Amino acid sequence: MNFAQEKQGASRFTGIGIVIVIHVLIIWALASGLARKAVEAIKGPIDVKVVEEKVKPPPPPEKVVPPPPDMKAPPPPFVPPPEVQVTAPPPPNAIQAPVSNTPPPTREVAAAPPPAPAPAPAPVAKPAKITAGMVCTKMGKPEVPAVNWSGDALFKVLATVKAGRVSAIEVTSSQMRGGNDRKVQRALIAAITDTLQSTYECPGDHVFEQEFQFRIE
Repeated sequence: MNFAQEKQGASRFTGIGIVIVIHVLIIWALASGLARKAVEAIKGPIDVKVVEEKVKPPPPPEKVVPPPPDMKAPPPPFVPPPEVQVTAPPPPNAIQAPVSNTPPPTREVAAAPPPAPAPAPAPVAKPAKITAGMVCTKMGKPEVPAVNWSGDALFKVLATVKAGRVSAIEVTSSQMRGGNDRKVQRALIAAITDTLQSTYECPGDHVFEQEFQFRIE
């Protein structure tokens, strides 16, 4: 029998038993410590709150609108008309008027005299021709433009005055002796227009005629 092997087996079992005891102690210590902490946690104050459940209010009842009343009046009751019996009156006695043979008197109707003729309207006097000297207080003379032309020129002008100033000019007639030159004619009419609008003063509103005569040598 080998005593060395027996000693090794005994020491091995002893070591295993020590290890098991150490583990048991550790497990016991851990279990006792955790249990104590659990008891302390259970012993602490417990705050309980009651949470009220929010209840939604019921929806308002639907308004029921009654139908509009029938405003039509009921038909009137039928009343049969009363029966009326009409009796015809007796015929009156016929009365004959006396017959006369004398003819009725005749009436003479005289014819009405014819109406007197209406009087003839009085002749309306035509207004006299209004010239510039009759309505204007100031009148200038047009300047003769520098043109290459010689002869006599006569212009008749109808001027319209508004608020004392000449506003419109119309040449009613023109006569040129010495040759009809359109350029010269336009220059002379421009001189007349400038004179009427810048130098003539005629208080009020008028329409007058004026003649302008030029002699260019």
